[in-house]
Amino acid sequence: MGFLSRLNRPWIHFLLLGVLLFWAKGRFFPEPPTVIGPLTEARMETLQQQWFATVGRAPSEAQLQRIRDAELDRDMLFQRALELELHLYDTVVYQRLLRNMHFLQLAEGKSDEELYEQALEMRLHLGDEVIKRRMIQVMEQLLLAGNPPAQPGEEEIRAEFEQRRDELRRPPRYSIEHIYFNREREAEVDAVIAQIQSRQLTPGKAREFSSPFLPGYRFNRQTPDQLARHFGAAFVLNLEQAAPVAGQWVGPVRSTYGLHYVYVSEMEASRDAELEEVRKLLERDLASRARAAALKESIEAMREDYEVRR
Repeated sequence: MGFLSRLNRPWIHFLLLGVLLFWAKGRFFPEPPTVIGPLTEARMETLQQQWFATVGRAPSEAQLQRIRDAELDRDMLFQRALELELHLYDTVVYQRLLRNMHFLQLAEGKSDEELYEQALEMRLHLGDEVIKRRMIQVMEQLLLAGNPPAQPGEEEIRAEFEQRRDELRRPPRYSIEHIYFNREREAEVDAVIAQIQSRQLTPGKAREFSSPFLPGYRFNRQTPDQLARHFGAAFVLNLEQAAPVAGQWVGPVRSTYGLHYVYVSEMEASRDAELEEVRKLLERDLASRARAAALKESIEAMREDYEVRR
């Protein structure tokens, strides 16, 4: 029996015809892509309220569009995670579903496995924001594993350093001690200062004249921003305008809280940063930027598999 005659079998013909039809169906009649979006008006309203609560103003049209796009991307990542059934293999999701079942008071007389299976049947994983965030995080990790960002090289680090010199400039630092006068004691300031000067008191000895000041009385190597957190921005401005000199008293200097007689023990002038001082910061920023770019590229490629409706 020849080879061709062996192919002359009805079951072979049916098999070949089935393969051909299956191929033709996928080629000419593909499954429609999964639809993502559009976001409901209620959901957009919630996103705008969250923006307002964070920023303190309503988003512009361009910002609103970015908010919408970011939320649709989150939905798409969550959908892909569900398609890959990642929620079935994640311990965070498992524990969260058990917690939800206990919260719903459906746990009595059931094992954890039974509770977990029931939670999946009830589709609780689809409406839980914690689970959604977790699945999106896992999906992003998978995308980055498939498209890993490049680590910053030495040339890139040095170029970033040169570009950001002004931003990275080291601020001045002050080491100070102070005597505090609350508003009820401001009339005493001149007399107390005269005693301190005439008796040549050290800051420690002069502290007996101070009103209580909760943040403390001695501050070492503080930047203007750090001092402002303790005394308020007005204090820093007034201190700088008083032209302080290391090793001398200055003031009184007004703050948000009252008046301060300030002893400046040490001052460090503002200066340019050295590369090694900020290397880790630059590496972290560059790595974060590369990660964001790689993730954006992967998400853009993923959009080809979905119909995203805005």
